[in-house]
Amino acid sequence: MAHRLLILNPGSTSTKVAIFDDDRSTFQHSIPHTNQDLSPFPTLNDQLDYRVSLVRDTLTQAGISLDTLSAVVGRGGIIPGIVAGGYLVDEGLLDCLRHYTIFEHASNLGGLMAHAFAAPLEIPAYIYDAVTSDELLPEARITGFKEVTRTSFCHVLNARATAHKYAQIRGRRYEDMNLVVAHLGGGISISAHSHGRIIDSVSDDAGPFSPDRAGSLNLEYVLDMCYSGKYTREQMMRKLRGEGGLSALLGTHDCREIERRIQDGDQRAALVYKAQALQIAKGVGIMLGCFVEPIDAVILTGGLANSKMLTGMVVGYLHNLCRVVIIPGENEMEALALGALRILNGEEKLNQFHPCCPL
Repeated sequence: MAHRLLILNPGSTSTKVAIFDDDRSTFQHSIPHTNQDLSPFPTLNDQLDYRVSLVRDTLTQAGISLDTLSAVVGRGGIIPGIVAGGYLVDEGLLDCLRHYTIFEHASNLGGLMAHAFAAPLEIPAYIYDAVTSDELLPEARITGFKEVTRTSFCHVLNARATAHKYAQIRGRRYEDMNLVVAHLGGGISISAHSHGRIIDSVSDDAGPFSPDRAGSLNLEYVLDMCYSGKYTREQMMRKLRGEGGLSALLGTHDCREIERRIQDGDQRAALVYKAQALQIAKGVGIMLGCFVEPIDAVILTGGLANSKMLTGMVVGYLHNLCRVVIIPGENEMEALALGALRILNGEEKLNQFHPCCPL
């Protein structure tokens, strides 16, 4: 049976819209949102009707009838207590998205927008592979601080989609494989996938430094800076996320510019870029230690995986340890569509959402 899907991916500066006819994208558009556009809305939830209206207008202008849809899929939000995979947007999930998300983020609108389109049509609305999907093994949650318990926080959507894609290439099932996936983007996260479950992960602030994030480092150095009196908490947060990594070391997070500098003989840029590759390889090495069975492959994905220079150095560190595969890009819209298709085709079961609080 053929399925037509509406895919919605709300972000802080845009809402991405796509139509998929089964696994084929037939329409994609990104609706930009300036600060001025969003300023009339005091809260994130206040943007819902505005964004839904813009999407409706976009589909009307493209000549796409909503009556042809089989399902609507929204980007998963920052939701507590969920695992990877798909969830039906029901009353419990709607209540959580409106009132009980972990923190405010534009992706929290994904399920709400999907429901706004699906409910009048009496078709299902889903979210899929939310960022906060957490399936860590119990032993992976323990830290040396008794007050701190680890949770999973990684690029779940692209990591699992790429793992599924690699399994398909190999003529196997994702659920039968052991894989390490390194998502290389503005933030870098690395996840260990064992038989269809992310059993451990290195988040984008706990592993390799990236184009604009500092990654992990000796905690004593951080403590000294925090208590030096030179920095506020907000300034330290910017050093960790937004103004760290390549941005701090080289004054730019554009890897194309950095590679041009290297080609022009900039030895500092070459050293820093090699350090980034080394940290990625070390992060992968940490995840290799999560398995009690042989792993099938390490996959390098994300936007930075398009860099042959960077991935070449990473492969150079790892090729004697494991098979390394490069599948660049981060097609979130395709990942959302393919996840929903597996559900609609009976290849994957929906997860049961447990409300954040009694309704």
